[in-house]
Amino acid sequence: MANNNSWKKVFEDNKILEHDFSKSPFYLSASEIKKSVQDFQNTGEKEVRILCKMDTRESLPEIMRDNGLILLPVKNGQYAILKGEGYLDIPDIDGEAEIYNTKLDFELDTTKIGNSEMQHLDFAYASSLIRTFIGDPSLVLTIRGRKYTPEFTYKVGNNIIETESVQTEVDAGYEGKDKIVLIEAKNSTTKNTIIRQLYYPFRQWSEHSNKEVILLFFEKRVDDYLIWQYRFADKNSYDSIKLVKAKKYKII
Repeated sequence: MANNNSWKKVFEDNKILEHDFSKSPFYLSASEIKKSVQDFQNTGEKEVRILCKMDTRESLPEIMRDNGLILLPVKNGQYAILKGEGYLDIPDIDGEAEIYNTKLDFELDTTKIGNSEMQHLDFAYASSLIRTFIGDPSLVLTIRGRKYTPEFTYKVGNNIIETESVQTEVDAGYEGKDKIVLIEAKNSTTKNTIIRQLYYPFRQWSEHSNKEVILLFFEKRVDDYLIWQYRFADKNSYDSIKLVKAKKYKII
């Protein structure tokens, strides 16, 4: 993996493993990362955005995985390296899919073209599957794409992290009379994902609204639509994520 060599160089140049992680995170800037990897030739070895994309446990560089470390953004161009699990296992949903009868009274031709996570999510919403899963017929699409977080503070283990203006992206967000539903969508089997993809948008929209913020992880697998609902038992704790419910559907 190309970024193993890059991160080994970053760790050596900044003496990161000499840091006492039991006392505090190690803070690292994009410019410091860029300086360490400037002599690498491949884009994947020196592009900070690519190097800092660690969406699954498998994408962690060896030096972090071997030392139980994770990377979290704290500000535009600023990162924290700290001890922690950081990732969420996505459990299988056993059994046959529940048959769901679409609420549409006509067939959608355009949803059959391509195989993107966005089109599968849009079809599930158009069929009212998302509304049915949540039990809220008032949900309408209001959030999509990249935005920046307000300032907030949270805990990861014994660490206190202060965060502001970090870019977030949700695949879709829906607002109802008393709820906001945020969705992270995939179009292939996912075994685990970084908690940040759920936590940062959760905190972002919890700061902007007093409505209940509900988090969904969504997948399309062959002909089945899988939905997991998560919540944070403690709004201020990154580690407090819990599975609420999960269902598998086949849309007819």
